Amino acid sequence: MPENTPTPAPRTATVTDDHGFELRRRRRWPWIAGGAVAVVAAAAAIVVPLTAPAGPAVAEAGATLTVATAEGNASEQALVQFVADEVAPEYGITVAFTGLSDSNTINRAVSEGEIAGTVYQHELWLDQVLASNPDFREEAATPVFRWGFGLWSSRYTDAGQLPDGATVSLYSDPANEAQGLWVLERAGLITLKDGVDKAHATQDDIASNPKGLQFTLLDFAAQSRALPDLDAAVGYTEYYLAAGVPIEQQIFAPAAPDEFAGQLTIGSDYADEENVKKLVAAFQDPAVQEFLATDPRVKGILLPLDAE
Repeated sequence: MPENTPTPAPRTATVTDDHGFELRRRRRWPWIAGGAVAVVAAAAAIVVPLTAPAGPAVAEAGATLTVATAEGNASEQALVQFVADEVAPEYGITVAFTGLSDSNTINRAVSEGEIAGTVYQHELWLDQVLASNPDFREEAATPVFRWGFGLWSSRYTDAGQLPDGATVSLYSDPANEAQGLWVLERAGLITLKDGVDKAHATQDDIASNPKGLQFTLLDFAAQSRALPDLDAAVGYTEYYLAAGVPIEQQIFAPAAPDEFAGQLTIGSDYADEENVKKLVAAFQDPAVQEFLATDPRVKGILLPLDAE
């Protein structure tokens, strides 16, 4: 009612309390208001179940199962697209690729069932993600490929040529630093202490370093750009090729161990959904390994699981 409209006389304070009218009128409003709330609540109780989502996207019959990686990763996109086009139809599912901005965004979306999975991480990286985000519920469902990963140098053509005191870059995250130390040990440049879990090794676990290598930690993109200023670096093939570094500057590249295999990661709460089971089976199909061994879009970057 507009503020300037007069209030009808029977509802004003001019009616005396002796009639009891004012008191009764004021006591009836809470009942009316309460009744209105009850009606609204009842309506909401009816409407909400009809409009709320039935469940996570991955559980819906006929849903498109999105598999994500980091934005701009052409080789992993090619892998997912191959599965979507050539393998998924045989399993009665529809698969699509998307690129997302960062690790937490990808993993949260997988954990909450917004997307079906991701293929951008190995188990050790996933362990780091889960340790930092205890509310995430994810698991590695199946290994899919091995990343090309090795020792790079624009100055030397063999690992044995590195001079005493050479500056070598490792990645700045613990999981990939450990993989870098594993490569240097395989190259005969260092040894790690007996009994060390090499998947979790740090520089403190180096038993011998006969050349006195000096280590510097850099992130993925920075390391490949800094290669001309380093004696050598240990990193992923895809980042170096993306930076325009020729493959010939990869001077040592042993096949990565199982701990560093790229995994199809899924949400733990959805592992028993039929859609997700079929997705895992599609990535386990032998055609995927054949694709990794032969397709030029991934060759040398994503290696088949039996690569040596």
